[in-house]
Amino acid sequence: MNEINSLDLKGFAINAVNSVFDMMLSMEVEISDADSQVVINGNRIVGSVGFAGDVMGNIRIHVGDDFARLMTAAMLDMELEEIDGEEVSDVIGELSNMIGGDLKSRLCDSGFPCQLSIPSVTSGSDFKIESRDWMKYECFAFCHQQHSALVEVFIKSGG
Repeated sequence: MNEINSLDLKGFAINAVNSVFDMMLSMEVEISDADSQVVINGNRIVGSVGFAGDVMGNIRIHVGDDFARLMTAAMLDMELEEIDGEEVSDVIGELSNMIGGDLKSRLCDSGFPCQLSIPSVTSGSDFKIESRDWMKYECFAFCHQQHSALVEVFIKSGG
């Protein structure tokens, strides 16, 4: 159990976000000093991937609608005006999957083999997602230009 607490979970997640945004979107992101104090107003989209094995957990990426559309346009090489809601959901799900896959790989390399779930995507303007009973929780914000996003990572011992 103490081994989980010694993991650099935040570092793993930050490296995963930087890697995926650079490689898949050609976007440079900055990790914000504001961490979990970032609030995403208006419509937001949350991509989530779970993992289970020697550790169980979840990683969630919260983005505002405008940033999600910008990421979708970058990934699909389309103009913003061409983007529809289904494409945005697909891209946010896929980005969550890639970031979760990178995190899973880092966990496995650290001696915690696990498997990924399929991604899920939730969107709207008035909802709250609660997670409880995790041994380790990390939260950080990142930004690209004027857009901000929030990443949450939860883990605990697996079965």
